Amino acid sequence: MTIIQAIILGIVQGLTELLPVSSSAHLYLIPWAFGWLNSESFQIAFDGFDVALHAGTLLAIAIFFFKDWIGLIKGGWNQVVKKEKSFEGKMFWYIVLATIPGGIIGFILDKYAEDYLKQPLIIAIALIIMGIILYFVDKKAPNKTEYKDMSLKQTFFVGLSQSLAFIPGVSRSGVTMTTARLLGVKRESAAKYSFLLSTPIVLAATLYKFKDFLDPVYRATFINSGMLLPFILGILASFIVGIIVIKFLLNYLKKSDFKIFTIYRIIIGIAVIVFFFIK
Repeated sequence: MTIIQAIILGIVQGLTELLPVSSSAHLYLIPWAFGWLNSESFQIAFDGFDVALHAGTLLAIAIFFFKDWIGLIKGGWNQVVKKEKSFEGKMFWYIVLATIPGGIIGFILDKYAEDYLKQPLIIAIALIIMGIILYFVDKKAPNKTEYKDMSLKQTFFVGLSQSLAFIPGVSRSGVTMTTARLLGVKRESAAKYSFLLSTPIVLAATLYKFKDFLDPVYRATFINSGMLLPFILGILASFIVGIIVIKFLLNYLKKSDFKIFTIYRIIIGIAVIVFFFIK
């Protein structure tokens, strides 16, 4: 994997992980479209590289919402130890409860996705269908619930919907924001909760996949193959773009809807179908 490829994929990850357009779809489709997957060395490097990309966006979320997470963790601790009730304590345990079922189901189904669902046509169809669902749900749903007023029912079902993200093209942020909107959560609040909710599950997935780097043989091979610099630059690109995207989306959704993302998903889906048959 070259430095240019690493930076491109880092930028793509930073954009698509946080916008409701599916990072897993784009991280497969771009190497597929440019023929990078034909290189065995690229495939070997990319198997571990996607971990770095997710670490970059995870870091972006953690830093952007640093104060929120400090408040949530402190509130959750105080609610158990000191029996002090607060919004932060309540929301912390809401996120914990919402993460467990979605995380377990998603982890199990992800094994299936790796073998059967990473196909251009399947990804294209998922992009189009989820985009249409997002548009109509967002258009019809009421704007009535702020982030601070979300209930256990709302947070739980949004968390459960994460399990559908195992399908490339669905998008974790896309399906969680759609579910939140379906339950009447305001757009900006839906995006904020989606970002916070993604933190523990992406952290768990990153730590799980990073276990390979504990193997000294794998680590030595990785470094000797020249992947260290692309690895670092990919993380940096994903992190920087991720910070920008979070700020953009939260501001954008204060005045606008999800229509632009639906249009984008449909255009990309159709383009992939056409390119598939031409190729």
